[in-house]
Amino acid sequence: MESLRLHAQRRRNRESQHRLSPLPMKTRTTLLLAALTVIATGAIANEVTIALPAETATLRAGKGIELAQANCLICHSPDYIQTQPPMPRKFWEAEVKKMREKYGAPTPEDTVPTLVDYLAATYGVPDAKKP
Repeated sequence: MESLRLHAQRRRNRESQHRLSPLPMKTRTTLLLAALTVIATGAIANEVTIALPAETATLRAGKGIELAQANCLICHSPDYIQTQPPMPRKFWEAEVKKMREKYGAPTPEDTVPTLVDYLAATYGVPDAKKP
């Protein structure tokens, strides 16, 4: 009786050898990534056109607006400047300094006071008066 059990066990093993064995996990993963790359490449290859709305915001009029247009609007939209909360002159001085030193804004040193005057006058709050 025992030999029948062993025989059945051996036969089961032989049958599994005739079936196609599943691919190793690494191979399946590689094939999946390759297929996804082909799909993604096909999607990227199509030309995509984006139509942006026309810019409607403008900087507020004031002395020095030309400097702000020439220096600030290189990187920022007028909306970005207008959404800043009203801040005192020291804030605008620090902002212009940060843009020049940290972000490389091409604002010449001799134009900084005029630019800060414009920003403080049009987007700032008056400095607190000392009693």
